[in-house]
Amino acid sequence: MSLFALALILTSAVAHACWNLLSKQAADTDGVVFVWMVAAASAAVWTPVALGYLLLGGTGLSWADLGVITASTTLHLGYFMFLQRGYRHGDLSMVYPIARGTGPLLASLVAVLFLGERPGLAGIAGIGLIGVGVFLLSMARRPSRQDLSGIGFGLATGVFIAAYTVWDKQVVSAFAVAPILLNYFGDLGRTLVLTAPVLGGHRRGLVLPVWREHRTRVLGAAVLMPLSYLLALTAFAFSPISAVAPVREVSVLVAVLLGGRLLAEGDLTRRLLAAGVIVGGVVTIALS
Repeated sequence: MSLFALALILTSAVAHACWNLLSKQAADTDGVVFVWMVAAASAAVWTPVALGYLLLGGTGLSWADLGVITASTTLHLGYFMFLQRGYRHGDLSMVYPIARGTGPLLASLVAVLFLGERPGLAGIAGIGLIGVGVFLLSMARRPSRQDLSGIGFGLATGVFIAAYTVWDKQVVSAFAVAPILLNYFGDLGRTLVLTAPVLGGHRRGLVLPVWREHRTRVLGAAVLMPLSYLLALTAFAFSPISAVAPVREVSVLVAVLLGGRLLAEGDLTRRLLAAGVIVGGVVTIALS
């Protein structure tokens, strides 16, 4: 892995942990409304960037491109919905590590078994260290009954992470769809899919209250969420998935710090010690 790819992924990881903090802080509200609101705000914020890309000579989209983007949008929608449900039940520093640990391990396994990628011994060792580290973090204290629900949603979120990671890697490499367009039309697609459930039923009355209470979090997530994934997609375009997916998990370190310091979730020392295992995995993969 090149140093440029590593820099992209690490920056992506910090942005990713920050928008997850914002989502956790809004976990007491209706998840469908919040996810719809973030997607709509993100589409609005990033419209000038997407249009600028197209006007400055970027390639357009074929019907086949729209088809693979639609599949990606579906996977990401499941990811966001399960993640928000997980944050309603569990700590940021518990749900996040489980989701982020399950996803890359499954994605790397699929890449090795079905996509022909062959990481070396150092890469395999790094992937293993990251997997051990994230699960040690999630179990830094004995989970309560409510935590068990969060863990379940975290595991389900991880399955969607693995699915969209493998799929989106093919979209930006094999199908050569520009990351900015994949990200933008994904936001637009989620907005359209969720508009009817939000505005056509009882949730319509929640829109203004959610906006008044969480508008700063909505706008922050609308900027950081696409930025994080754009950086990762750019790295995917010229780096193997079995390296990019696990290294992104340095975001777990940031999330544990945010959960411990800003949300007072406790067990910070033990969780940071466990997170040190992840740092070893990141360094091992980066040097492989």
